[in-house]
Amino acid sequence: MTVVLDGRTKGLAAGVTGLALADVGRAGWNVLAEDLPLPLALLKDSALRHNSAWMRRFLAATGVALAPHGKTTMSPQLFARQLADGAWGITVATVQQLRVCREHGIARVLLANQLVGRQAIGYVLDELARDPAFEFYALADSVAGVDALAAAARARRATRRLRLLLECGVDGGRTGCRSLGQARAVAERVVAARDVLALAGVEGYEGSVPGATPDEQERNIGRFVGFMVEVAAACADAKWFDTEPVLLSAGGSAFFDLAAALPKSLAGRPTQVLLRSGCYLTYDTDVYRRAFERMRDRTPAVAALGDGLHEALEVWAYVQSTPEPGLAILTIGKRDVSHDLALPFPRWHFRPGAGGAPTAVPAHWRIATLNDQHGYLRTGSGPELRVGDMIGCAISHPCTTFDKWRFLPIVDDRYGVVDAVVTCF
Repeated sequence: MTVVLDGRTKGLAAGVTGLALADVGRAGWNVLAEDLPLPLALLKDSALRHNSAWMRRFLAATGVALAPHGKTTMSPQLFARQLADGAWGITVATVQQLRVCREHGIARVLLANQLVGRQAIGYVLDELARDPAFEFYALADSVAGVDALAAAARARRATRRLRLLLECGVDGGRTGCRSLGQARAVAERVVAARDVLALAGVEGYEGSVPGATPDEQERNIGRFVGFMVEVAAACADAKWFDTEPVLLSAGGSAFFDLAAALPKSLAGRPTQVLLRSGCYLTYDTDVYRRAFERMRDRTPAVAALGDGLHEALEVWAYVQSTPEPGLAILTIGKRDVSHDLALPFPRWHFRPGAGGAPTAVPAHWRIATLNDQHGYLRTGSGPELRVGDMIGCAISHPCTTFDKWRFLPIVDDRYGVVDAVVTCF
């Protein structure tokens, strides 16, 4: 699909018109030369390559597969990079996200959610009928949900069975069966509809497992993974699984090692352990960084894989006002960067025209507040900022930064633009 951009797209100069996405890397732009307007979200090519290579090593060492969650970036170009790296498929959360995958030729998709509603169910069943090569999975955690899927498939005289993963959950969490008895009842209902449905595996999202401290959460996640195994073993013993290998899937975004502990076989049947981390590719400087450091500490095999993941996503802004000592107002706000987990972290300072490379900012600098289009950078003492200076920020949550941008350039280590991606939120 050809993507054409113009100056109405945030992050592109106003004079740009009719530019094909494939030509962005040949435009000769450099972010530090002010060839693109700020604020600007960008991706660092060296970090993307490093993170891809690290994940390939992790998958090889653990024998698990990866279906990265597409909702993180919603970028078909990054999906293609992940698939080229050996991803099993792409995970989505909604049928709109599924449609994006299908429009870009992705043949294997896991909907890590319940498939509900006439429009969503109808689209999936029609797509399965249209394309024999399309491989699709969804989650089931209730008898009512299973009955609705079976009824819809029979009404359309579906000739291909809808593959379902039995979802496990925890008290106080979101979706998923809370007990073995509940899980067995849902699985039995899938088996009763074997003419149109197929039980393909067991799934759970460990990231929502609570804990008052990181240690307690990790212990609770271990118990939750054990519950998933108990459910899967019961289904295997009852011969309820209809596909091979049996899929055992967990999120894994912050707990790669704990999710990878799922078994490689059940009752003599091979399994495929499937992680769904979407954030590994771009990473962040807050939640995932701290989780990764804990993983390296508790799992020597992870530490042995070498240098960990690198931050690939940055958002740059200008200093637009210095209204009082120790305060600089930046051209970055809630419309531009994630703020649901933490505010952005100032990392780099660059003065256009001064030459050289960006320099690290003092550790005490912080962004204290965001308005819709303004960021309050508190500097206290330190280098004096001027209007027009550029500040590069790290982010706390990739998912809620990507959804604010349609266009993101990919830059080399000198901030020369070498490529770009678009998003489809």
